[in-house]
Amino acid sequence: MRKALLITVLLAACSPQSQDEIARAAARSTVSKVVTERFPGVPVEPAIGCIIDNATATQIYALAGDSLTGPTQSTVQIVSEIVSKPETLTCLAAEGLPALMQGRAL
Repeated sequence: MRKALLITVLLAACSPQSQDEIARAAARSTVSKVVTERFPGVPVEPAIGCIIDNATATQIYALAGDSLTGPTQSTVQIVSEIVSKPETLTCLAAEGLPALMQGRAL
């Protein structure tokens, strides 16, 4: 509850565009931790981009709030929900697979 209030207060002082950028940056930080821990071997940067780009605003703000306290089981559930979306899977196949293949070729 307190983390959501803190995020709300911080974002209230910003323009809508700035709010979105701040929330997305905070959410990226959280998603990075989850991807690294839960999906070893997956190219982190392409995966984060696909997850953030396919998250709803509600999911972005929830993930941003978790950046203050660290990932929780709820965070993992949100990321898993986003990853299971057809659009996210398509993105991961298009962006993550080439990055994975490049890494194996090295």
